[in-house]
Amino acid sequence: MASICEDPGKSSWPELLGAKGEDAKEVIERENPKMKAVIILDGTVVPEIFICTRVYVWVNDCGIVVQIPIIG
Repeated sequence: MASICEDPGKSSWPELLGAKGEDAKEVIERENPKMKAVIILDGTVVPEIFICTRVYVWVNDCGIVVQIPIIG
């Protein structure tokens, strides 16, 4: 049996660039229930630790996605 890290399913969501952060979080978690989406304000310093069940959703001050959400 493959672990989630070996077979994460969908791993990026380029179509969410420009979407509202909360909407993007819902889409990510619906399309890949293995993932936990975390909304982060662009420019926030986060540890550079790869977690295969996490997707950062980077948003600007208006809550709009400014980077393509990817697993990590």
